Amino acid sequence: MAKIDFGGVLETVVTREEFPLSKAREVLKKEVVAIIGYGVQGPAQALNMKDNGINVIIGQAPEFKADWDKAVKDGFVPGKTLFTVEEAAEKGTIIQYLVSDAAQRILWPKIKPHLKKGDALYFSHGFSITYKEQTGVIPPADIDVILCAPKGSGTSVRRNFLAGAGINSSYSVFQDFTGRAEERTLALGIAIGSGYLFPTTFEHEVYSDLTGERGVLMGALAGIMDAQYQVLRENGHSPSEAFNETVEELTQSLIRLVDENGMDWMYSNCSATAQRGALDWRPKFMQATLPVFKDLYNKVKTGAECERVISSLSSPDYKQKLDAELKELGSSEIWKTGTAVRKLRPVK
Repeated sequence: MAKIDFGGVLETVVTREEFPLSKAREVLKKEVVAIIGYGVQGPAQALNMKDNGINVIIGQAPEFKADWDKAVKDGFVPGKTLFTVEEAAEKGTIIQYLVSDAAQRILWPKIKPHLKKGDALYFSHGFSITYKEQTGVIPPADIDVILCAPKGSGTSVRRNFLAGAGINSSYSVFQDFTGRAEERTLALGIAIGSGYLFPTTFEHEVYSDLTGERGVLMGALAGIMDAQYQVLRENGHSPSEAFNETVEELTQSLIRLVDENGMDWMYSNCSATAQRGALDWRPKFMQATLPVFKDLYNKVKTGAECERVISSLSSPDYKQKLDAELKELGSSEIWKTGTAVRKLRPVK
């Protein structure tokens, strides 16, 4: 394991050089990796492992026809490498529980009876274990319970793998029955194509993940965009101008510079006027949003957000309500403008 200096703080990480794919294959050579759920993370992790020579099978409820058909299209064969959830859980020695958090809670009574002594139960999100009192997902004592959480969507996990890159992943061992739990976890992390792996805990993974999704990654980002777009429109700017200054320049130009070389480099390569304004206003946005983030983190840590998720997803009309909320978001002027702007981009 390598010690890396992250901004003056030394962290231990695992790289592909230290834990090569050949070692991962050796660790996993006698394992049957059963992917439960072929929805968001399932396809990417399954296909990456399959391409890397790992013995992978899929457990998917046939009644969810779109996901079942996708697995078939991706090369998994019913009765050979594609099974019902219960059949796959019984056949697997490593059960990758990759259905949604809500589905994990519902499916648990069907999964638990098929966990055999020495199996590993794998998660890519710490939700069900961290909030096990609310979810009821309490594993038996005679299995390994492990986590490998790619820091990106399933689409990105697969896309980066095919490009020869990788999505960085966190990893954790919650329960080590076999004495091989960490080795299994690292092997799986490399097999799914992680760029590098960094240690965490189930709690820290879910606390950071829920905060990030509600914050910078999705909730805060959308909210800040809405606010800036609204102010520009109220002051007479056209939809095209407001959208380009709020979204298009960020996603098509500036964020790519940040990705390549960091925020300071991006600042250094903007105009002097932009630099001065950004440096002056950055602390104001920091001060304005810090109380919101502290409130958000506290609600995640205390389980209030967990209760909100479980309560909402348990509602029989949740899907209709969700569709209505997403339709309202997509129908707002800013994102209708975005649709028009994307159509005007030059064809590559």
